[in-house]
Amino acid sequence: MSSNNENLLAVFRPRQGYTPAAPAILLPASSPTPYTFTYHKLHSLVLDLQAQIASFGLDPSQVVSSSLINGVEFTLAFLATGAQRLVAAPLNPNYSESEVAFYLEDTKSRLVILPKGAFAHASADSPNSKPHPAVSAARALNVDMVEIEFDPVTATVQLTRQDGSRVARSDVRQPNDDDVALVLHTSGTTGRPKGVPLTHRNLFTTMGNIVGTYRLSPRDRTYLVMPLFHVHGLLCGLLATLLSGGSAVIPPKFSASVFWKELGDARCNWYTAVPTIHQMLLNTPIPSPLPQLRFIRSCSSALSPATFHAIEDAFKAPVLEAYAMTEASHQMTSNPLPPAKRKPGTVGIGHGVEVKILDQKGNEVAQGVEGEVAIRGRNVTKGYLNNEKANKESFVRFSEGTGPEENDGFFRTGDQGRKDADGYVELTGRIKELINRSGEKISPLEVDGALLAVSGVREAVSFAMPDEMYGEKVGAALILKDGSGLDEKAVQKALDGKISKFKIPERIWIVDAIPKTATGKIQRKNVAAAMLRKDGAKL
Repeated sequence: MSSNNENLLAVFRPRQGYTPAAPAILLPASSPTPYTFTYHKLHSLVLDLQAQIASFGLDPSQVVSSSLINGVEFTLAFLATGAQRLVAAPLNPNYSESEVAFYLEDTKSRLVILPKGAFAHASADSPNSKPHPAVSAARALNVDMVEIEFDPVTATVQLTRQDGSRVARSDVRQPNDDDVALVLHTSGTTGRPKGVPLTHRNLFTTMGNIVGTYRLSPRDRTYLVMPLFHVHGLLCGLLATLLSGGSAVIPPKFSASVFWKELGDARCNWYTAVPTIHQMLLNTPIPSPLPQLRFIRSCSSALSPATFHAIEDAFKAPVLEAYAMTEASHQMTSNPLPPAKRKPGTVGIGHGVEVKILDQKGNEVAQGVEGEVAIRGRNVTKGYLNNEKANKESFVRFSEGTGPEENDGFFRTGDQGRKDADGYVELTGRIKELINRSGEKISPLEVDGALLAVSGVREAVSFAMPDEMYGEKVGAALILKDGSGLDEKAVQKALDGKISKFKIPERIWIVDAIPKTATGKIQRKNVAAAMLRKDGAKL
């Protein structure tokens, strides 16, 4: 029987330092509706929205998707869905119709929560506008839809159906700790995104780990710039903050031009972001006086030592690089707060999780020896959705002969690394071939498939290109069919709307042959190196 103490509603339970009247979420001036929500108000809105979702009569473990930008509507939809023993499946609002359709089908979503105005997006008054991609996808699949709106005048939240009628209320349930609360997809080398189910306990564990790592308290306030449909923004920026009793300022999107003013005006003392955002902030005017930051967290993509030092010098705060994965409900390791040692070029030590470096047979290697980074903890998913092949490849199982008994249950990250003399983890490469564009993990096989679907393309290989701003960008080499008449810009235009913009190759080489190994295999790193040499660059 579940203890019912380790679920999302723990953020509203009485505990040391918790004050119901304290601010929980602040919507700043850049928000369409600036507003401050206390914990008490946020909780009452979650319960009201939960009652509205309950009126749909969905069974426990059924999936509710959403396509929402950062804000209170996202926060309420996520918490209310989990509270009702349903599974939240937040989608990137920039997904194309085909991408939304894939995720709705893969999760068997029964309801989609959309922003106010989504139904009227393609009105008669706007003949050039296109239907909201999520609306089109849901209609094609016959998935129920509602719009969500917080009204700052009445301080209420309401779901509205396509016909304009308001959703009624019904009796609510209480969540169990082992209920799946969230399902996200992570791209794999197979090309098909893998569904990652995460329970309330998985999320609660990571929330607590993050609170402990950074000693978050009710005195802390973060400026949340990462998208909430990713575990980075959701777990570290929002949920860990709420568990600590602190507060989060949530703009609708990251904007370097308003970042410092809103952070300073709200007296935020920390933020977490990908290296790309740190670099953007380094290139914007730094205010004087500088806001007092207790620490700056960097995660989701490798932070170069040069950027690490530049951030600390410019912003006068310790930079703590962390290492995370969706399968681990986000955080696995992090550099610790001062006075403990911070090591540029490492992702720190495990916090609340076991970290080992394993060989191919699942045995732990000696300190300093390279191997595959593996972790074990209550924050780690129990396995992918409907993907036994991936589960067998990703988990060490003593009963299946994939590792010794002491390493049973360790999750293989697919990343190569080693531990230094102090036990800090150094990542040395990726075993998997994902392209990591500022924390966005892109499957090259997905990009290959989109390229090969372009009329006139005969062969296509996509790969990662190093980039100072984004860490990596997407590149591709193509062989065209005779007489196709295509060039780089024509191919990029053909991909628009087929895959997300961030997945479209930013550099495309049209070649007569694509490098292959002696056995006829394609190694993406070799292709990337060959293409970059054509431009006089190095990988």
